[in-house]
Amino acid sequence: MNKGMVYLVGAGPGDPGLLTVKGLACIQRAAVIVYDRLTGPHLLTHAAPEAELIYVGKSPAGHAMTQEEINALLVERASRGQVVVRLKGGDPFLFGRGGEEAEALARAGIPFEVVPGITSAIAVPAYAGIPVTHRDLTSTLAIITGNEDPRKEDSSIQWDKLATGAGTLVFLMGMANLDRITEQLIKHGRDPKTPVALIRWGTRVEQQTVTGTLENIAFRARETGLTNPAVIVVGEVVALRERLAWFEKKPLFGKRVLVTRSREQASELSRIIEDLGGEALEFPTIAIMEPESYAPLDAAIERLGSYRWVIFTSVNGVHFFFRRLRQRGRDVRDLHGANLCAIGPQTRQALERFALQVTHMPDEYRAERIVAGLGEQINPGDRVLLPRADIARKALAEALRDLGAVVEEVVAYRTVPAGGNARLIRELLAEGRIHVVTFTSSSTVRNFVQLLQEPHLPRLLEKTMVACIGPITARTAREMGLPVHVQAREYTIAGLVQAILEAAVNAQ
Repeated sequence: MNKGMVYLVGAGPGDPGLLTVKGLACIQRAAVIVYDRLTGPHLLTHAAPEAELIYVGKSPAGHAMTQEEINALLVERASRGQVVVRLKGGDPFLFGRGGEEAEALARAGIPFEVVPGITSAIAVPAYAGIPVTHRDLTSTLAIITGNEDPRKEDSSIQWDKLATGAGTLVFLMGMANLDRITEQLIKHGRDPKTPVALIRWGTRVEQQTVTGTLENIAFRARETGLTNPAVIVVGEVVALRERLAWFEKKPLFGKRVLVTRSREQASELSRIIEDLGGEALEFPTIAIMEPESYAPLDAAIERLGSYRWVIFTSVNGVHFFFRRLRQRGRDVRDLHGANLCAIGPQTRQALERFALQVTHMPDEYRAERIVAGLGEQINPGDRVLLPRADIARKALAEALRDLGAVVEEVVAYRTVPAGGNARLIRELLAEGRIHVVTFTSSSTVRNFVQLLQEPHLPRLLEKTMVACIGPITARTAREMGLPVHVQAREYTIAGLVQAILEAAVNAQ
């Protein structure tokens, strides 16, 4: 029998940035991913398009599968010869029943590996501004399951020793037993005035923190409606939160932002969003590829000396043009007689990395403004090269021809629809768990609509802010029936983020 492989992977507490490098590699190569309720949706976007995603989550309301069924599922899929990832919140061996799953695999002779994850017992308090140890307050820490009823006679928890035996107590998944936990701690000698924090969905955009003391925290929980999944922190270190809270103070805290750019381009926008406290959920709707034929671009490269202007409208245009230039055995010296125009600061920076001087960059990145800026610099008969995408708008070329220029458009790259996890995105939108959708080009809009295949898409976006990088993209969105709530004044990634920030502040 051809046995596969099972990876028991700790997904961390929720922030996708806290997944380990090895855990990410396992997700990317898996044929089957078996995931639970505490797995952040962002992590599933790293799965291969053909990977099978199986939800086996457990909650107080019920279980999608029993533990025995999960064990059997892992064995059965690995027995088919598949690579299986069992993706578990936090660390698989800390109250995660990973040990039971490993035992089942070992009994069946299935090879497996354990990939530890960052435990919520430490990371969640940290994101709430609470260090679980502190030299001036405590050097001891205990991590306790909160699922066990503290009143049962055969409790495995020795409350008389636990209550005062460690400076910081962290209970995981204990909200259902919060009243009894606090009663037992006070009964066995813990000061009723001891600070307590309850942190729900810690490290995620949904993070919510409630503080109090042992004698009143159960009342505070009922008052605020706070429920599982939550971490309970008991100890003097909780008082440090007032000074050390950092995550919840970030300007995009609480916002999950959908990034629809190509995977190659998404990193910059995602990084800025996450630096500002939001969660960037990447759903590439486009992929950037080589042209179907290089013949037109090759011909243009052979006669580079004949062009008075070369206009680059995107970073992708720069990347693919110069890559082909090198492949043809040429270099930047062939551009010595041409003036260079860059549409936008990022495109300009891409050219400057080749030590090239940009002659002109328009103050606004639309065809009309580009031509207005070049009007006195382009003479009738000047040859202009436009290396660009296969689906680029014709407005710029037409406006340049109206000036008398001889314009040659060549395809330097293609923009094609990508294949992301549309089902997951539809579910998150329906649940109101995506707060902002960003569009950075008309093609991202069109492909987003095409990939979702949702007949009532405007209704699906009722709880979501739609943000567009500029007027052309916004016009396309409206033509496709989408609402547009935010439009950047400066048509750049930085301008888009600034517009989202302003809208978020105004919505508060």
